[in-house]
Amino acid sequence: MTQLRVALADDEPLARARLGRLLREAGCEVLAELPDGPSVLEWLRKGQDIEALFLDIQMPGITGLEVMAELTDGQECPPVVFVTAFSEHAVRAFEVSATDYLLKPVSAERLEKALSRLRQGAVPRRKAGELKTALGTTPRFPVKAGEGHVFLELKRTTHFEVEEEVVYAWAPVGGKLTRQRTDWTSLGEVEEAFPQAGLVRIQRHLLLRPEAVLGLRPLEGGRAAIRVTEGVDLEVSRSVTPRLKEMLGL
Repeated sequence: MTQLRVALADDEPLARARLGRLLREAGCEVLAELPDGPSVLEWLRKGQDIEALFLDIQMPGITGLEVMAELTDGQECPPVVFVTAFSEHAVRAFEVSATDYLLKPVSAERLEKALSRLRQGAVPRRKAGELKTALGTTPRFPVKAGEGHVFLELKRTTHFEVEEEVVYAWAPVGGKLTRQRTDWTSLGEVEEAFPQAGLVRIQRHLLLRPEAVLGLRPLEGGRAAIRVTEGVDLEVSRSVTPRLKEMLGL
């Protein structure tokens, strides 16, 4: 049996440890067990030579699909096996020509089938540029992550807030709405970056993505409150409320 040199990434410590154990028991040499997308990118860019990468799709900050899109142009990408708890992600996995995908909890039997495909060498390494083309052109922007950046999809963002010349993007992370620091200093810069996104300035310091609105209720004085996630409401100014209601079909 051919020993495969592999790496894996999963933000859940128990899932990461379990997959690493299963891979070793299946005869693989596990060179790295990484906790998130940025760690994967940093590790791969050091020129690590592996024969397969087992990559969790749903990771906070940057997904497994986005990891592949951010590889440097021209860099070879090892065959990828995506790991996910959601079967609906399988379609996107194969859109980027993943070797296979595994549903959590991963079983030894299902893992062996994926390893068999890898050992047969049926899937060649691909250039990162090919993966970028397959992933499409979903609008994204960088947010701070320690000393570096990760990339956040605009469609995951509910709104932007400016505070003391720092723009923060609000987006759900782990089921909770959190704010993440961007490199922008004004909401005008955000509007210029996404001119076709239909962003609405609902307050001088708040810029809303209308598609993120879950509900609206009227307030006194012609104002309104909109809900962007459970337990989080934003107030809309009186001058903007009629326009926003029209956009929402109210």
